[in-house]
Amino acid sequence: MIKPFNPPQRILLGPGPSNLDARVVSAMTAPLLGHLDPVYLEFMDGLQEMLRAVFETGNRVTFSISGTGGAGMETCLANLIEDGEEVVVGVNGFFGQRLADLAERWGARVVRVEAEWGRPLDMDRLREAFRKSKARIVAMVHAETSTGMRQPIEQLKSLRDIRDAVILVDTVTSLGAIPVGIDRNEIDAAYSCSQKGIGAPPGLSPVTFSERALEKIRSRKSPPRTWYFDVQLLDKYWSAERVYHHTAPAIMNYALREALAMILEEGLEKRWERHRQNSEAFAAGIEALGLEMFVGPEHRLWTLNAVRIPPGVDDTAVRRRLLEEHNIEIGAGFGALKGKIWRIGLMGAGSTRNNVMLLLAALGRILGK
Repeated sequence: MIKPFNPPQRILLGPGPSNLDARVVSAMTAPLLGHLDPVYLEFMDGLQEMLRAVFETGNRVTFSISGTGGAGMETCLANLIEDGEEVVVGVNGFFGQRLADLAERWGARVVRVEAEWGRPLDMDRLREAFRKSKARIVAMVHAETSTGMRQPIEQLKSLRDIRDAVILVDTVTSLGAIPVGIDRNEIDAAYSCSQKGIGAPPGLSPVTFSERALEKIRSRKSPPRTWYFDVQLLDKYWSAERVYHHTAPAIMNYALREALAMILEEGLEKRWERHRQNSEAFAAGIEALGLEMFVGPEHRLWTLNAVRIPPGVDDTAVRRRLLEEHNIEIGAGFGALKGKIWRIGLMGAGSTRNNVMLLLAALGRILGK
């Protein structure tokens, strides 16, 4: 007999996934339905309405992609980009770099506007790069998971003073915990993930498309090379047409719906405030320990808190002791920040004052503070 797998119950305070509320876990035990069952199709309508509310949008084409956050990124890029067109991409971290690399894979000539990892992009430089280019698409990461930095996406709509722009934003580490304001900020396409601020398991990527974005997609000279991520085909399944596309992961969508319900019951503003307060409490505790946050307070994420590793401290040893002695997982730096920062996630059900105090106490003991 094969021994059953019984994973330990960790306190997940890394860059994602975050811990699940019991309600979300319970939702995944509901009976499985076929992806064309009339009850499931009705369920999809409600799920879309909840996603619109959390994205803060009225966009009709708003749904979950079957795949992790990278699937949402591919969906947006594959549908919006045509071979050879210029795309302006802001790069100030690992996931901005990935956004630029994937845009190139989908045929774009990428105009990169770069900044040091952990620092905000210079919007004047971005405007100038857009003005000098022939690009219609401008892409940026709202919440850079590799550095803990938040970019002010509300400034992007001013690019339309230069010419019509399709604005694409990565909200993977912000949606459900930090305001994104898709309609308020005039964002045309955005993608996220299920396992961070939303508080569901990994495996789904919510996306939303404005009419401006859809007009660009419909006017393509040739269909996108992707079939699985073709927005127009997916829309035929999610819209009233209900044309079969693929077997939807129903159980995952059950979990996503329950997590979204919890967000809306808490209230977006209250949820944002909870994440802000816990992040600020954590930063104050880190400074009290004599440590330093990586990003300044004006651009700091509430969901992903980056802490500079003190000189002479063994990054791997600290994280191993947190896991083995305190059952707490935190994230390491990678890319240009490998060995230089710890990445602390306070997201969804994991953003609590108790988790803040547990981690600060554990770090203090390990570091001898």
